[in-house]
Amino acid sequence: MRLDQLAARPHNYDDVGRTQTGDVPAGYHQLTVRRRLGTGRAVFDRAVDALLHWQVQRVFGMDLSASSERVAVGAESLGRIGFGPLALQVPCRVVWVSEEPDRAGYAYGTLAGHPEAGEEAFVLTLEGEAVMFTISAFTRPATWYARLGGPVTRLAQRGIANRYTARLKRLSA
Repeated sequence: MRLDQLAARPHNYDDVGRTQTGDVPAGYHQLTVRRRLGTGRAVFDRAVDALLHWQVQRVFGMDLSASSERVAVGAESLGRIGFGPLALQVPCRVVWVSEEPDRAGYAYGTLAGHPEAGEEAFVLTLEGEAVMFTISAFTRPATWYARLGGPVTRLAQRGIANRYTARLKRLSA
């Protein structure tokens, strides 16, 4: 699979954009991780810049290619997790972007070929002086091996979300 092939791939789920409303569709597992990154406008601005330039995923160590330098609705990303022939390819497309004075973020949805089906949102808010980062997702297995992983897959998803948060905290300090 190549990045330039993703435009022709459909989402592999029907509820595109639902992370924006917070309404989790029936039949999906829900994940929410919310952490304080720091304090003040400067921390918020650095976090927004890193988030909207795919740095959360890149710093995490994922091999990520994206169709745009900056996150934008319709931009595709192709991540690879792992090494060699056992690496998982994770194709996604950005489904919404929000940029407001005290709130910024985006969500991407999985495309055909992704081991999971669903959506993941990354949202930064400036609440008073507190900079908060929330990752929310709804997912279900889309492949036999994701189904086989069951609770372990969900544990891995939570672990990855926690690592995303720790990385963004370091990038915004």
